[in-house]
Amino acid sequence: MTATVPPAPRPAADRMPVLYLSHGAPPLADDALWTAQLADWSARLPRPKAVLIVSAHWESAPVTLGATRTVPLVYDFHGFPEHYYRVAYPAPGAPALAAKVRALLAGPGTPVHEAPDRGLDHGAYVPLAEMYPGADVPVLQLSMPTLDPGELLRLGRRLAPLRDEGVLIIGSGFFTHNLRGLMWGAGPDEAPSWSKEFDAWGGEALERADLDALLDFEHRAPAGRIAHPRTDHFAPLFVSLGAGEADLGAQRTVVDGFWGGLAKRSVQFGRAGAPGPQVAGSTTTRPGAAGS
Repeated sequence: MTATVPPAPRPAADRMPVLYLSHGAPPLADDALWTAQLADWSARLPRPKAVLIVSAHWESAPVTLGATRTVPLVYDFHGFPEHYYRVAYPAPGAPALAAKVRALLAGPGTPVHEAPDRGLDHGAYVPLAEMYPGADVPVLQLSMPTLDPGELLRLGRRLAPLRDEGVLIIGSGFFTHNLRGLMWGAGPDEAPSWSKEFDAWGGEALERADLDALLDFEHRAPAGRIAHPRTDHFAPLFVSLGAGEADLGAQRTVVDGFWGGLAKRSVQFGRAGAPGPQVAGSTTTRPGAAGS
């Protein structure tokens, strides 16, 4: 019997990068600065065969695979103008990717569930609609089974082999996320001190590849519990850190600044083109109740 030899890993230069991005709220589509930043970012990435995305807006244990066919979006927000509930993003499903994810994650005592009717939530489709507006890249959403940073780091590590198969892994959250501190109408450089301090600390910890500090951010970061009263929007970063751990030394911030006073720092681990030109600033306009 002939043994099956697994495919050799791609050279680092050919491996897909990993992203952590701040996804904003549905009105992101109306923000000229942020949409331009996301579009420029995706234009400089290698074209993915599929996207695997973990959003702050889907917590489900055990880990669960979303729909593998095109189904309606999840409008998981309230109080916004009606047109935000009519947005469509009919990206193809990714059943082959789902099978690979299941193979990587499932094991004794580690079940992988399926939610075949669960569409993309706004943490997934809002940024993807700016990055891949043609909705022509297959997308699979994966739930966060926990908010524990160490567990999510280990989850990301198990997903890392997908990078060698052309899969773009994205953690989608918000670098600071205290909705009580939103500053409607604020410009891209305006933010409360707690948001600026946490953002600066997080950016420096990422530059140092200081995993220990990041994993203990609630205690080590200035204003950690103010910047994240609940940690769901910082948590996807740990999936990205795990999947991109081999490239921590090659990480860079692609998008920075603030939106409504919240830090929108977004990071890439791995191969990259040069950053695009700075786009003229914009301000945050209040659309209704927050759903970021």
